[in-house]
Amino acid sequence: WLSCRLYCEEAKDPKRRSCQTVLAQALDVVVRSFAPILPHLAEEVFQHIPYKKDSEGVFRTGWINASSAWKKPGIEEAIEGACAIRDSFLGSISGKNALEYEVIIVIEPGLLFELMEALQAEETSAVSQLNEIMMASQTTLLSELPKETPADANITKGTFLINLEGGGICEQSSYKVIARPIAKAKCPRCRKYTSESSSTPCPRCLNVLAGKGST
Repeated sequence: WLSCRLYCEEAKDPKRRSCQTVLAQALDVVVRSFAPILPHLAEEVFQHIPYKKDSEGVFRTGWINASSAWKKPGIEEAIEGACAIRDSFLGSISGKNALEYEVIIVIEPGLLFELMEALQAEETSAVSQLNEIMMASQTTLLSELPKETPADANITKGTFLINLEGGGICEQSSYKVIARPIAKAKCPRCRKYTSESSSTPCPRCLNVLAGKGST
């Protein structure tokens, strides 16, 4: 998930930059957390952080004070729901390479579907946050079962309990996960099965290589 964003997206792509921001924030919190018990190690790590720092030393930074901007309502539940669906998907393919599959997630209209839509606005995507969490090559989000399901598809059912606003909003939602082998070729750059030919990069990688990615 992280490696795809860091190594496959264009250098200034918002997805890549947001990933770097999260990693930097996590490193900052971890270093300042263990500084009182491992002061020399914390200071050494702090001095080697490759971006601009507000203080000269880790003990001059003060204690951890997370910004309220990180607390986005519903995002934790969305990620937890997506991870539950991913576990169902991975369990259905018995340790096989998830990238060799495309996933169809079917959720009836409701809160869980809306949370998943926040992670994937398009019906089908190979580059959405939802697909990154699924670890598949392509993810489709539907509100009802497709009319035709291939004979080689694995269908798994599951449920997820959503708790919002400290339990003020609770909803038990059911979902179905359809996993089937993807028909496309492996992209020689990102290794996802999203290319028309094994010798040609996928459309996303072609745009990045041509300098046409997001800025």
